[in-house]
Amino acid sequence: MAQKTIAGVQLNVSEEGYLEDMDQWNENIAREIADELGIELTGKHFEVLNYLRDKTKEGEALTIRKVGKSGIVDIKELYKLFPKGPLKFSSKIAGIPKPTSCV
Repeated sequence: MAQKTIAGVQLNVSEEGYLEDMDQWNENIAREIADELGIELTGKHFEVLNYLRDKTKEGEALTIRKVGKSGIVDIKELYKLFPKGPLKFSSKIAGIPKPTSCV
């Protein structure tokens, strides 16, 4: 476990930079992580991020297909919002653990 300062807050992160405690997440932290990934967050991004956080709290395993069926975005839109790794990057920005389906 490593520590990293994100949005002025010292946080425990995994070796890949995922937050170890999703309860420490806030929108400022999300924006800074997104900036590091070259993504400018919009309201639609936050809809997806909050969906991911809710499903993780419920203990559901996340997949791109499940997000695509959420009614928030389809799979094509998810790729537009989070290019080069839609579930991997959206999970990182959402402050949740890396999904097991991500390499």
